[in-house]
Amino acid sequence: MSVVSLLLFFFLSLISSIAKASVPRSATFKYVIAGKFSPYVVEYGGNYRMIWQIFNSPFQLGYYNTTPNAFSTLALRMGLLRSESQLRWVWEFNRGKPIRENATFALGTDGNLVLAEADGSIVWQSNTAKKGVVGFDLLPNGNMVLNDSRGHFVWQSFDYPTDTLLVGQALRVVGGVNRLVSRKSQKENVNGPYSLALEPKGLSMYYNSPRPPVVYFTSSQWGIQQGSIDKLLVSSTQTLLGKPKYNSTSSMLQLEIEGNLKLYTYNDKVDWHAWEVTFNLFSRDSNWENECQLPERCNKFGVCDDNQYVACPSEEGKLLGWGKECEARKVNSCDVKDFHYYKLDGVDHFMTKYNSGSGVMKVDECGKKCSGDCKCLGYFYHQETSKCWIAYNLMTLSKTMLHDTADYFQLYDEQMMIDQKPLDHLS
Repeated sequence: MSVVSLLLFFFLSLISSIAKASVPRSATFKYVIAGKFSPYVVEYGGNYRMIWQIFNSPFQLGYYNTTPNAFSTLALRMGLLRSESQLRWVWEFNRGKPIRENATFALGTDGNLVLAEADGSIVWQSNTAKKGVVGFDLLPNGNMVLNDSRGHFVWQSFDYPTDTLLVGQALRVVGGVNRLVSRKSQKENVNGPYSLALEPKGLSMYYNSPRPPVVYFTSSQWGIQQGSIDKLLVSSTQTLLGKPKYNSTSSMLQLEIEGNLKLYTYNDKVDWHAWEVTFNLFSRDSNWENECQLPERCNKFGVCDDNQYVACPSEEGKLLGWGKECEARKVNSCDVKDFHYYKLDGVDHFMTKYNSGSGVMKVDECGKKCSGDCKCLGYFYHQETSKCWIAYNLMTLSKTMLHDTADYFQLYDEQMMIDQKPLDHLS
C-alpha cells in the first residue's frame, strides 16, 4: 500500500470515528428554568436560580434576571454561598436574547449544547452536533468545555468573552474574538456603549457614539501576557500594573458598565469582603488615567476636575453647580441660519487625547466642518497644533491648564452667543 493510500485510509478512519462518536446517555442533561429563587445577593441585584449539578468551586451555572417575573439570562457565577460577599456573573450565553420561564438548557447525544424556549425555539447553540463531542465539563478556572474522546476541546466558553476575562482566557488579534463589550446598565442586559479591543497596535478602549467609535484610552505598551491575567503587565517594560492576591485563578479583568477597566481578586478563604479591586485603570490613584477621562463621568454635559463633577456649563457664560440634569440644549435644525456657537475656554474633551483630529486648519474652518454635519453638536480646537475635533456627543469636559484650547457648542439663533469665561476660579 502506498504512502498516499495509507494517509487517505487514516483520514477516512478519523472522519468515521468522529462521526460515530456521541455523548453517552449518562452524560446528557436537560435543565428547566423553574422553581424558587435563591436568597443571596448577586451582581446587578437580580433574582436567580442555580443549576446545582454544574459546579466547580467557586464557579456555578445559573439563570438570573433583573426585571422580576420577566426574562432570564443563562450565566456563569463566581463566588461561594458561605461568603456574605456579592456573587458576580462572569460569562453569559444569551446577552441581548433573554429567555422565558420553562426554557431549557440541554446537551443531547448528538453533542450540540442548546438553550431553547419552552416551545423548542433555539435561542443559543454551540453548533457542535456530530463533531465528536462526548461530554460537557466546567473546569476549575471557569472555562466551560465540550470535549471529544481524546480530551480535546471541540467548543469552549473561553473563546467567546463578553465583558470579562478570567485567568487563562484571552483576546486574540486574529483567529478569534478580539474585544470585550460592556453591559448597558444594571437593569438592561444588552451590549453597552464601551468596548475594549486588542489590535495590532496595542490595546484600545472605545466609546461607541452614533458615528465612528471614539477612542478614550489606548496604549501600545499594554498586553495581556501569554493570553493570561495571572499578571497584568506592560509588555515592553515588564512593569507590573496589578498582581492578583491570594489564589490568582480566582481573578478576573472586567470592562465595567461606566467604561472603566478593573481587576478583581476573590479570596475564597474569608466570609466577608472576599472581593478586592487590585487594579483600577481610571481612578485618582491610577498611574494611567483619572476618572475625568471616562466619557460619561459627568453625565450628558459637565465639567470634571480632580476626578469629580464640578460644574455645569451654561449658555450665559456661567458655571452652574453640578447636577444630573445638566444637558446641552438640542439644536433641531441643520440650517446654519438657525444656530450659533458659544465658546468655552479652559476645558478639553475626552476624545482629543487619543484621537488625532483633523487639520492643520483655522478655527473658522473647524466651525464650518461641524456646521456641515447635521449630527455635530460642537467642535474643539487647539490653537498650538491647529487641530480640530468635531463631537457627536459632548458629555465629559475636563478642566485643563493649557491656554490654547477652545470649545464651541451649538446654540439656537434666537439666543445670544456669549464667550464663556475661563475656569480659573475652580482651582
